[in-house]
Amino acid sequence: MKDKKTGVEQEQTGLNRRGFLSAAAFTGAGLAAGAAALGSSFMTPEAWASAVKESQNRAVVDPGELDDYYGFWSGGQSGEVRVFGVPSMRELMRIPVFNTCSATGWGLTNESRAILGESAKYLNGDTHHPHLSMTDGKYDGKYLFINDKANSRVARIRLDVMKTDKITTVPNVQAIHGLRLQKVPHTKYVFCNAEFIIPHPNDGSNLDNLDSAEKYTMFNAIDAETMEVAWQVIVDGNLDNVDADYTGKYVAATCYNSEGATDLAGMMRNERDWVVIFNVERIEAAIKANKFINLADSKVPVVDGRKKDGKNSPLTRYVPVPKNPHGLNTSPDGKYFIANGKLSPTCSIIQLDKLDDLFDDKFKDEREVIVGEPELGLGPLHTTFDGRGNAYTTLFIDSQVVKWNIADAIRAYDGEDVNYIRQKLDVQYQPGHNHSSLTETSEADGKWLVVLSKFSKDRFLPVGPLHPENDQLIDISGDEMKLVHDGPTFAEPHDCIMARRDQINTLKVWKRDDPFFAGTVERAKNDGIVLERDNKVIREGNKVRVYMTSAAPSFGMTEFKVNQGDEVTVTITNIDMIEDLSHGFCMVNHGVSMEISPQQTSSITFTADKPGVHWYYCTWFCHALHMEMVGRMFVTPKK
Repeated sequence: MKDKKTGVEQEQTGLNRRGFLSAAAFTGAGLAAGAAALGSSFMTPEAWASAVKESQNRAVVDPGELDDYYGFWSGGQSGEVRVFGVPSMRELMRIPVFNTCSATGWGLTNESRAILGESAKYLNGDTHHPHLSMTDGKYDGKYLFINDKANSRVARIRLDVMKTDKITTVPNVQAIHGLRLQKVPHTKYVFCNAEFIIPHPNDGSNLDNLDSAEKYTMFNAIDAETMEVAWQVIVDGNLDNVDADYTGKYVAATCYNSEGATDLAGMMRNERDWVVIFNVERIEAAIKANKFINLADSKVPVVDGRKKDGKNSPLTRYVPVPKNPHGLNTSPDGKYFIANGKLSPTCSIIQLDKLDDLFDDKFKDEREVIVGEPELGLGPLHTTFDGRGNAYTTLFIDSQVVKWNIADAIRAYDGEDVNYIRQKLDVQYQPGHNHSSLTETSEADGKWLVVLSKFSKDRFLPVGPLHPENDQLIDISGDEMKLVHDGPTFAEPHDCIMARRDQINTLKVWKRDDPFFAGTVERAKNDGIVLERDNKVIREGNKVRVYMTSAAPSFGMTEFKVNQGDEVTVTITNIDMIEDLSHGFCMVNHGVSMEISPQQTSSITFTADKPGVHWYYCTWFCHALHMEMVGRMFVTPKK
């Protein structure tokens, strides 16, 4: 209602929107169901405050103490990955991936640009879904994979050094979105969805007859070790999110545009879209039998998984679900895929042990694999699990997380009078992804839930028109969810994943034979340089290579001379062996900066286009005489 003095619309102090929706739940499901949906509202205020305080104390990590979990957050439009400690929610590190980072030199150094490859020309990225490699359905601490929706790329991060070591551009598609990994027997494949339908060929030759041109998107599998695209599957509709089973046989992906439309209204016409089920064994067999094609200049095997003239492809099945489904999540017991409705108030429960019969055409209707369709609230987007039979789904429109029981939801679908909703908890505001501890593995432990909310108005100090997102930590270790922490974050982190701290083992200093800088080591060897010892300048025409060591508080070379217009490559090896003793190199007024951590070799190339004296200095504070860790480049003017 409007304030009488100001005329500004004010929230009513009585029954608000959520109260109204909760009240409606009483009418629709009876008093007991409504009470369960409201959850904590039936505790006394004192009891609830005491319970929340207890949970907050569990989330406190004292100075000098370590968190129980590593959390890996996508950086959204920043193009990076962020490392958090959970439950403290302290940011520990940022891992540059598809972005340029002046702190580390990512996107500037020769080593990072070699990893970025041809895509180094792109200065942006849009990271969405971070996922950890597995062995036998458990995290093995080897890799983290992340997609770039903006430029159709997938990156791999080595967890021992927390550095990106491979980046792949997926051919023949646009906008890699959903990404998940094969869980057993190990992560052989990285599965990723291309979202947007494009014409084939997409070379501009069919722009005048685009309506009749062949158009589709594809499901993609990347070899986790080589990071080469192993195969692609043509599908109907736009693909969204994806997850894999615990046998290595099946993968499922949601589709939100079964209409094949290009406008908003068109994409919402159908009351049902579908979940596409992929049979990995059959796809591999088809490729082994050479039943594939190649598109454009790509050598990637492409198979057709579309449903034509009402007939299924042997490789896929299309399970109808309502409406514009979004998230797709596998329960940690390996029994179910959960597809979230987005424009339907429901989730669809697909029973995995029925998929063999589905592919053997033993069902008249593909929906026979659906064993539950619980009504949860408005805007269900993503579901996570506690390992105790409960699921937690974000409700975007309701700004809530709903806790519900899977077994009870299946019983209700079969006609039993049973309430499956355990609790609804308000979150601030409009939640997208959520993630509970170890939920994507068979070890889901049901301790912590992170919900990533898209809006944060009124939760933090105002910082201008662009607001932070809000990541909230929820204690789910007991019967009721308890919100214990708000955490502002930048540029829509989108999604996160958590692993126990004992599952991640990092190096304290680099190994000298590390493949990360192997190319630089090889070039130095060809120049007759011993990187750990030599400080030397090598000239070949207008190409100058400067080799030097660094040891706190000095560079091994404090002066070198080049000519104006020379292409200069500076290679530095940090010979310090002490943990946490990183150096940096910045050439003033040249856009040159890089990190050199203990025992690391880094190199960077630039043009010496300004005659005169140019200082370089160490950028990472390393010693009491850090400010004195400097040198000069003398640039002789052109004659």
